[in-house]
Amino acid sequence: MVENLIEITTSVLALLVTLGILVTVHEFGHFWVARRCGVKVLKFSIGFGKAVKTWVGKDGVEYVIAPIPLGGYVRMLGQEDTSVADAEAVPAEEQEKSFASKSVWQRMAISAAGPAANFLLAVVIFWIINIAFGTSGVAPVISSVTEGSVAERAGLVPGDEIIAIDGEPTLIWQQVALQLVGRMGESGSVTFSVRGPESAAARDVNVPILSFMADSTDPRPLKALGITQVDIPAVIEKLVEGEAGAQAGLLAGDRIVRVAGKRIDGWTQWVEIIRASPELELEVEVERGNQLIELRLTPALSELPDGSRIGIIGAYVQQVDYDELVPREMRREVKYNVLSAIVPAITETYEKSVFVLVSIKKMIVGLISVKNINGPITIAQVAGETASYGLNVYLGFLALLSISLGVMNLMPIPILDGGHILYNLIEIVTRRPVPEKVQSFGLQIGLLLISGIMVLAVYNDVARLL
Repeated sequence: MVENLIEITTSVLALLVTLGILVTVHEFGHFWVARRCGVKVLKFSIGFGKAVKTWVGKDGVEYVIAPIPLGGYVRMLGQEDTSVADAEAVPAEEQEKSFASKSVWQRMAISAAGPAANFLLAVVIFWIINIAFGTSGVAPVISSVTEGSVAERAGLVPGDEIIAIDGEPTLIWQQVALQLVGRMGESGSVTFSVRGPESAAARDVNVPILSFMADSTDPRPLKALGITQVDIPAVIEKLVEGEAGAQAGLLAGDRIVRVAGKRIDGWTQWVEIIRASPELELEVEVERGNQLIELRLTPALSELPDGSRIGIIGAYVQQVDYDELVPREMRREVKYNVLSAIVPAITETYEKSVFVLVSIKKMIVGLISVKNINGPITIAQVAGETASYGLNVYLGFLALLSISLGVMNLMPIPILDGGHILYNLIEIVTRRPVPEKVQSFGLQIGLLLISGIMVLAVYNDVARLL
């Protein structure tokens, strides 16, 4: 009970801090550019709901902090007006400070400043990560390939080092996973450029995909293809007396070789088979000393709190030292200085922006499930988890969320910044503002779309909890 309370508190605090940072940066972008364009700002609000804190600055702006950090706004003089002619409602002495009195290019710059600030925040975060932590990980050398998997049929073998995916270089496993996730929902083939352990020459392996992870809400691309990164050997450390494993005759020190005729390359694969086979008899082949022993094992049924049913046998894995599991020659680490960290930070922001944009497109056309749309509950959980993993992990999540917010706000949907930019572009082409009736209708459509997305996001959150 206490642990759950601490977890919930951590998640809520992480959500408040995360969204607070993103919303503040976004709105400050609008605020800063508006002031530079000579627009009088009336109010700068972070959050929605009844104000928790309000004060008027020396600049005459009313600053507001509200309790619901799901958004904010910058209210500018004459912002509701759609043309210079409508600016008559603004006092004559202040008309030149009105938002409506500014050129279409200035108004468009003010609208674009919020998303731009989010992208800039991502660049700064990645720059800090590069300087403080660098890029580190494990070389993408395949530990094992699941027997009968699409990866094995294509020709990937244990020991292959993945040096590129679809032509994009991959230094560590995280980069491999990112490239593969980018192919979600697609059909065709993924080109793996690999180098075998016995050869310095690279070869291309085309791995076929069909609606790749289209319905997945927890994408694990390597597992979907049958590729294992680094896995602990399937060796038993100890068994629980009276449980299925001990009853079947398994002993400490046994190495699992085969299950139901399938080769076992690591503990993860062994666990997955056991979990997927409650109350099903399995033929298990183990290596005991210099002998191969055949056993019959029936995992017991266990029901998890979420209602799912899995198999268990009461066995513990034999722990392996990290230095033994991941030799130093397989570790990759790149350090950056203040200057060299800039370009990779910009590149990563651009690549992740494209990834988010393409993912949105795939959801719209139905290539991947809309169940991947997350709401505040999921964001809170992920923010809390990443905060516990370490500062660099949390910062990476914050940067990705900032990019997502920037991309979403550039969507050409009325009520979002992208909708205002669209109206500005139409005004530039037609040389007159979009009629008020059209804008009013667009506003209703935009509200309906955004409300629908929010309802879907919350529904997905609740469905995950249930």
